[in-house]
Amino acid sequence: MRSDIIPGSTFPDYELPDHTDVPRKLSELQGDDPLILTLARGHYCPKEHQQHRELAEFYPKIAVAYTQVVTIATDEHHTLQEFRAAVGAQWPFLSDPGRIVQQDLDIQEYTDPENNPMIPHTLVLKPGLVVHSIYNGYWFWGRPSVHDLWRDLREASREVRPDWDLSKPGLREAWNAGDLSAFHGWETKPADS
Repeated sequence: MRSDIIPGSTFPDYELPDHTDVPRKLSELQGDDPLILTLARGHYCPKEHQQHRELAEFYPKIAVAYTQVVTIATDEHHTLQEFRAAVGAQWPFLSDPGRIVQQDLDIQEYTDPENNPMIPHTLVLKPGLVVHSIYNGYWFWGRPSVHDLWRDLREASREVRPDWDLSKPGLREAWNAGDLSAFHGWETKPADS
C-alpha cells in the first residue's frame, strides 16, 4: 500500500463502474457516513467469498447504523455481478479490470501473476474518505472480523457524530431551538417534539 495511505489521510476518490455499469465515485457512495471499503482479489478467491458472505450477514446492522459498504474488484462486469450475487451482497461492487486502483495504490499481488489481483485490503473510512483503519488481507487472518469492524465503526462514529452522546451539554438546547445541524439524518425537526 502506498506509504501516504495511513490513518488520518484521505483515501483517493476513485470513480469506477458499479455492478449495474454506472460510473460511481467513492465519495458519492459514502455520503456523510462511515464506509467499509474492501479491495478484493476477485470472484475466483474462496477467501473473498468467505469475507463477503460474513459482511452480507452483518449488513442489516451496517445499514441501520448509517454506514456504507463498497467493494472494488478487478473482475469484468458480468463476473462482478456473479460475485456480488453469489455472496448475497446488497451494496455496490465496483469493477476495475484495468487495475487502476491496484496500480495507483501499489498493491499488485505479484505472487499470483495468472490473475493479477490486488493484495486484498479492507479499510474503514470516516466521512470525507478519511482513513480510520487498514487491514491487509493477503492472509485470511489479516482481514477484519465483524467484531473488528464493529469496534472500528464505533470509534469512527463516535468521532464524527456530534450527537453520539445525547446527554452532551448543549445538544438538547440546540434541538429545542430547532438547530438540527449536530443531529445526523435530521433535515427538519419532527412536528411532535
